[in-house]
Parts: sequence; structure tokens; C-alpha cells
Amino acid sequence: MLTCYQQLLEIWNKAKGKERDAMLWGDEIEYLVVNYSKDEPKVLLSLRQADILKALADSKTLKVTGDCAPGTEANADAGNVTLPVFHPEFGRFMLEATPGKPWGIDFKDLLTVEADMKLRRCIAKDHMLSNEHPITLTTFPRIGSPGVFTEPSYPVSGPKLRSQFVPDEIANPHIRFPTLAANIRSRRGRKVQVNVPVFRDENTPWPWKDPTVNYDLHNWPEDDDVRNGAAPDNFIHMDAMAFGMGSCCLQITFQAKNITEGRKMYDQLSPLGPILLALTAATPVYKGFLADTDVRWNQISRAVDDRTPEELGEKPLKNDRWQIPKSRYASNSTYISTDSRLRPEYMDPNLVIDPEIKQQLLDGGMDDRLATHFAHLFIRDPIVIFNEDLQELDLTKTDHFENIQSTNWQHMRFKPPPADNSIGWRVEFRPMEIQITDFENAAFSVFIVLITRAILSFDLNFYIPIVKVDENMEIAHARNANLEKKFWFRKNPFPVRTTRRGGSASRSASGTSTPNSGSSRPATPPLGPVEDEYRLMSVNEVINGTAYAKATSKEVTEDAEEGEEFPGLIPLVESYLDSVNMDVATRCGLARYLDLIRKRASGELWTAAKWIREFIAKHPEYKKDSVVSEEITKDLVGAVIEIGEREKRGLGIDDLIGQVPDLEKLFGGFLKGKSPCGGGQAALEQKLKDADAKVNGVKRKFNEEQ
Repeated sequence: MLTCYQQLLEIWNKAKGKERDAMLWGDEIEYLVVNYSKDEPKVLLSLRQADILKALADSKTLKVTGDCAPGTEANADAGNVTLPVFHPEFGRFMLEATPGKPWGIDFKDLLTVEADMKLRRCIAKDHMLSNEHPITLTTFPRIGSPGVFTEPSYPVSGPKLRSQFVPDEIANPHIRFPTLAANIRSRRGRKVQVNVPVFRDENTPWPWKDPTVNYDLHNWPEDDDVRNGAAPDNFIHMDAMAFGMGSCCLQITFQAKNITEGRKMYDQLSPLGPILLALTAATPVYKGFLADTDVRWNQISRAVDDRTPEELGEKPLKNDRWQIPKSRYASNSTYISTDSRLRPEYMDPNLVIDPEIKQQLLDGGMDDRLATHFAHLFIRDPIVIFNEDLQELDLTKTDHFENIQSTNWQHMRFKPPPADNSIGWRVEFRPMEIQITDFENAAFSVFIVLITRAILSFDLNFYIPIVKVDENMEIAHARNANLEKKFWFRKNPFPVRTTRRGGSASRSASGTSTPNSGSSRPATPPLGPVEDEYRLMSVNEVINGTAYAKATSKEVTEDAEEGEEFPGLIPLVESYLDSVNMDVATRCGLARYLDLIRKRASGELWTAAKWIREFIAKHPEYKKDSVVSEEITKDLVGAVIEIGEREKRGLGIDDLIGQVPDLEKLFGGFLKGKSPCGGGQAALEQKLKDADAKVNGVKRKFNEEQ
């Protein structure tokens, strides 16, 4: 562990003064690769990741030869776009794709993201077998079900995973991945326990016992787990890392201009994580059963939970140093900004840190907040170490530090520059679920980018106690949480206005306070109880604002008292866009993405999780018993493939309406070739004026109360 903090301090001292790094960002798309043919009775996971990656690597130009959206192939061949990069993932049935170079801050760049995502999917498909397809479902509905669900198929209960549901061969064969899984199991002293509540339908037996669990298996000592209570009634039971790390997601990484800005983005985006998790919900099925949850987060958390019984609090501390309240895959536990608005009351009062590591970091010149953050990460043991890395400490590398950093999978990640200092300080936004289409994934990617711009431009403040962020992450797992649950969120996101002694306000054009030019200092408003700074809000209210939520929701927002109207993230973004120079065509394109998110938040359009549930419920083979059969799975995946094929060819989904249930409730008119301006320039301009008026009205109310 000493080498970890020494390498960290080396990075810190090299890069803490870095300034003026370009404001860049990038996205990561993860795919499941499936074998699907209309003529075959079932759809299977393809385990040919290595072959596909080799074909991509051997292709010197990654030339697109298949059917793509108009212009995509020509652009790729003409060299007008930087070709994407493909990476391996934990599952041998997965691929990750990233843009060939980071995106810049130009607004027109934002409108090329969707085309780039389509290009990635086209290129990936063109380097697969004819019956293989890259799809963006979070999980394969029948992974771990009895029978054959992979191609090729292998027996379960291998020596690495020791799972009674999935074979060892399902994991990437690189030594890191099976070793990671084996070491997590070894450190725990038992297999991981991934238990998800089953959805209780009309004909679901109750109490429900997972019929796939084999209580008579005796291949490994860990097979005793299920006989010792690892598979409780009314829960879908899973027992391997593959059930978590075999999930796909959408992740966005931002490069800040300096460390101060990076720390600010980390903090201000943290409370947004649970909201975006609920809004992108796409994971209602596990191991062939409908779950009573809609998102993947906790399942991954449990799938990599390496805590010992002592660390879990199941036994008194004897060999371990502390009890640890969270898995190493969890929501954030710290805020790290130097922002003066970061009150001590927002911090976790029970945060576990390594005091020796913290002191070493303090002695090395790191400030208290950042030292606390890393001292918290360093309570974890490394779970994969290669012998060659133990030979000597090399301060020109970051391998030991990254060994800890990269296996702390929090919903935000603060990323120092690499050892050569060639990249700036970065922040990774990790909670979002992958969406079915490239249009949706581009929309959510662009939305998060625009939120960061609004945060920095208006000096927005979304702080709430970090324990409330934890609570929100749990709330986000509920079925239809985006419509039926409420989340803790800050009432007033605007900077507090300071007042001169003469009574006039001092405020910059961007909304931030400016120093007085005279000798008198502005009076600082007294701070009230932290509990007065936040309240419960629906996702609709957080995204669209209190006024919009009251107008569109059947449930009146009773938690908002007079003067507590929240402006909404989309109106804040639109207000930011009003403050910059932009041509109408670009604004129309961005408005299309914001409209999708607005309608998902209000419930006018469904989440992917809701659509998948309804697809299953309306399938003629569904018996209302929570079972998602092979036939249902094949038809669901087939529909997803067909949607993707039509999207990448630019054909729209009009012909699928009626054939595939409820597509109009998932996409509305967004994939039907309608005008992105939703009625032309005049309608767009009026919509923008209305949004700006709402934001300014809410600002005035808050300012009058200060």
C-alpha cells in the first residue's frame, strides 16, 4: 500500500499546478454480442470477443462495408471522421467502443456524437459473423439460466468462478479477469451473493424459491453457500462476478482545465447520479426472471463485493482493521472540492479512512479533503497484483496506484493525470444505464455535457449531504422510480447573492458573485440548518422544474412550499445555451435530445425498463409467473436488433409500429423522421423564451428571500 500513495504523491506534485488543459470529453459504449437468427429457436451470447477484436485489429482502415445511416460510410472512407477504438470487457460476450479522439467543447461536436456511435456499431457488426449482432441491452435476459445460453457452450462450476450458473469461459481469458473473480471469492471466504427481489405477478408462486438453484451440488467448498442461506426466498439468486460485470453501461469522462475545476465537477455531478440512474433504467430481467428492480447498480455492487465477514460486521473485528459499510462498487462517500459552499454537514460522519495513509498524503503536501478521499479508497486491499510489479517501486509509473483506484468503482471517479502528465485531471460519470439506440445514448451523453457547462457557467450548487445521495441511489432501484419515487435534491441551485452595505447586489453576468471594489466587504448571509436546503422531488421536477412537473404530473408536488420552486436541469441548460452564440440548426439538434429527456422524465415516454416489462407482459408465451422464457427472450432481442438495424440505415421505425408493441411509448416521434425543431424555428424560439423566463423567475424568488 505504501507504493500506492507514493505514486499518487508523485502524480500530485507533478500535476497539481496544471492549467489550461483543453475542456475535452469522451463516452464509452458497451455492447452485448449475440447470436441471433430468425430460423433458430433461441438467441445466444456469442463468446467470440477475442476473434472479433482480432478482426478489428487486423483491419487497417476499419472500413465499413455494411448498411449504415446515409453518409456514415462515406464519411468513414473519406477520412472525415476519426475511427473508433474497440476494447475488451470482462464478459467474453462484450465489446467496448470509444471515439477515436476526445470530443471538444464546440457545440457542433455534440451533434456528431450520434453519428459516431452509429459508425461504431456498423464497424463492429461488419467484423462479426453474419448471425452475430452488437446490441445495447444492459444485461442478457437469460444469462445463467439452465440449459444453453452461450455459443459455444461450456459446463458450469469451473475452478475460477465456481458458479453453478455460468461457466468460467464466460469471462475474458486474460489473466486479470478470472484472477479478479477468484480473488474476490477467496477474500470473502465464499462466493458473491447477488440476490435480486423477484417481481410478484398474478401467477408467481409465493413464497417464491429460485427453481434454478441446485442444493445438491458438491463440487467446491463454496457450494455449501446455498445450503447455508445464500439463496433466500423471493429473490433471484446469482453467485458470480459475471452477473455484475457482464452488464453494459454508458459512461462519460470529462477533462477539466485544472484540478480545481475537476474537483468541482466531481462534487456537483455526484448528486445527479441517482437521478440519471433512475431516468435511464433498463434492467428489469435477471437469469430468466422478472425482477422487482429496474436498474443494475446494486447487482454489480454485490457481484464484486470482496468484504470479509468481519468487514461486513457479521463477526467481531479480529484480523481486519475496520468494518466497511459499502462494497467497493458503490455510490460516492466523499466530496472533494475546495468550494467554500461545501459545508462539513454534507460529509459522511462515519466515513472510514486509513489514517496512516491520510497522514502520509498530508505530509506530502496534499490538502485535507483530497487526502481524505484517497485515504478512503485505500481502505481496500488490491485484488490483483502481478509478480513483476512487486520487484521495485517505479515512480515514473502509476500501476500500483491504479491497482487500487481502478477497483474502487464508485458512481463518480476522480482521475489524476497519467505518470507522463500528458492528460489533464478528469472526472468520470458512471451511473447511467446503456440505452437501446444510439440516438438515446447520444442524447444522454450530450445532456450530461451540457449540464457540466451550465454548472461551470452559472456556478450552480447541487450539494446535499452525501448520505442522502446514498439514499437516493437505493431509491433509484425501485420499479418505475423515475415516476413513482421521490429523491432528495437541493432547493436552490443558484449562488447566494451577497449584498453591499448600501443594499445593492453584486453579481456577475454568469450569475456568480463578484468582489466589491470598495473597502466594505459583502455581508455573508447566515447559514441555516442543512435540512432546510433540500427536499424530496420527483425526477420530473428535478429535470423539468417544479412548474412543468405540476402541469404534467397527476400528483401535485406537495413538498414544494411557497418560494421553493426548482427551475429544472433542462431549463437551466436552455438558459445556458441562450447565453452563448449558436446557429439555429445546432440549437435545433440539441433541442431534440433535450426533448427526449424531458419526455422520459415526465413519463410521456417510457424508460427502457418499462418497455421491456410491457413487452414481456404482452407476449403470448408469458404466463404471468415472472418467467422470461427462451422464446420471449428471442423475440425481445430480435426486436432490439431490428430497431438498431433500421436506425443505423436511417430508415426510422414507422414500419415496426404495430409489429413491435409500444414502440411509440418508448420513442414517440423521435425515430420517425419528424423535424428535430418540433414545429420550426418560431416554435423553438418560443420554447426557449419560456424556459428562460422560468429560470429567471425562480432566480428572482430565491434572491428576494436572501
